[in-house]
Amino acid sequence: MDLCKLGIVELQSLLKNKEVSSVELANSFLARVSQVDSKIHAFLHLDSENILNQARSADQLISRGEFDNKPLLGIPIAIKDVIAVKGERLGCASRILDGFVSPYDATVIEKLKAAGAIVFGRLNMDEFAMGSSTENSAFGPTHNPWAIGYAPGGSSGGSAAAVSALECPAALGSDTGGSIRQPAALCGCVGVKPTYGRVSRFGLVAFASSLDQIGPLTRSSQDAAVLLEVICGWDKRDCTSVNEPVQSFSKNLTGDIKGLKIGLPREYFIKGLDPEVNNAVLDAVKLLEKLGASVLEISLPHTEYAVATYYIIATAEASANLARFDGIRYGLRVDGSDLFELYCKTRGKGFGSEVKRRILLGTYVLSSGYYDAYYLRAQKVRTLIRNDFIEAFKKVDVIVTPTTPTPAFKLGEKSGDPLQMYLSDVFTISCNLAGICGVSIPCGFTAQPKLPIGLQILGKHFDELTILNTAFAFQQATDWHKQFPEI
Repeated sequence: MDLCKLGIVELQSLLKNKEVSSVELANSFLARVSQVDSKIHAFLHLDSENILNQARSADQLISRGEFDNKPLLGIPIAIKDVIAVKGERLGCASRILDGFVSPYDATVIEKLKAAGAIVFGRLNMDEFAMGSSTENSAFGPTHNPWAIGYAPGGSSGGSAAAVSALECPAALGSDTGGSIRQPAALCGCVGVKPTYGRVSRFGLVAFASSLDQIGPLTRSSQDAAVLLEVICGWDKRDCTSVNEPVQSFSKNLTGDIKGLKIGLPREYFIKGLDPEVNNAVLDAVKLLEKLGASVLEISLPHTEYAVATYYIIATAEASANLARFDGIRYGLRVDGSDLFELYCKTRGKGFGSEVKRRILLGTYVLSSGYYDAYYLRAQKVRTLIRNDFIEAFKKVDVIVTPTTPTPAFKLGEKSGDPLQMYLSDVFTISCNLAGICGVSIPCGFTAQPKLPIGLQILGKHFDELTILNTAFAFQQATDWHKQFPEI
């Protein structure tokens, strides 16, 4: 039995029945990382001794049958390098946080540990979550497991690649404009962006505070439901956290979508959409119809303004959030003759080019004379985009779209053209602007090379159960998510 090919639900059963130990499981995934990660570069740091110590502790609990309220007991979960884990490096794939060790756990990490999970290493990402290809990491790019010369997407490219390459059964990422769903689509796994406020952001290093949300990357919708149940819930330490009851997502996946109303937005099937992506998504919609759903064409008229709106709001918030990295309190420090020179040298050396670009853009749109013309107007358009979704959801239960306009692109193909890179997220950005939930699931492959294609399912605020159940119904009838790359 190849343990690395099994997901959370299957591993839960094996551990509970004592057919495998947590130590055996940890060793299997550590061996897999050792075997393939030199090609993938999904991990930035992996403490084998600490992982095995966690596994031994889990085995003691398993031996005593202590599974109550511990749905992840003994299961390794890898973590994007933007989420704080006490005693571990927290670098955001940036030079400016060189050597920084987190003094506390993020709320999601506290919840994982309480659920019995093994915290399994630090995953590569675009620096400070700014990017769509994981090429902006200060420590080198992550490679797509399906084709080594191709990008895994971003910014959670390390998370998606690690799950796809069977280096871990699941991972946590963060999604500001598609940073979970886009890499999930390009790497052929499941990625969930929860409703804004569903999951605590305490311990998540902020990029754009009104957009950021932590979510799971897994191999199946069932696994995503299990992991989401664990990490969501109200947190008094996050002022944007919403006190919404935690649903039992995994126990309510029926796969029955008879009578489900699916909206197909005409603005997402545009000129420039890759033909293979278009055909795979439309085939997926036909299958959902066969399973009992009905399809209605809808309009989200302000979609065309989403990219421009996002890159004003996100960069403005990034400019404010990244002001704290100054070389004084933690991380990299490059001394100068005075305080101003220290700031300039530290930030000049510590930040990569994409982070600098976004800080400059954000500072500009917030500056005197431009605030009303750019930032305030973008906030008004954001409201219009949100209202589009509210109106659409009066007619339909879910909205189905391609996750990305193209399959994975070659490393280096778009890195010299920021606008082309930004357009990689054209179908995912609106979800964050509106604050709704979304999931990307595999729905096919391109012919040559064989690259995954993602189907995006968007839902109403706090209606993760419906999108997960739709994804579950699709995966019960297909095997796209059961195919693995040959590395």
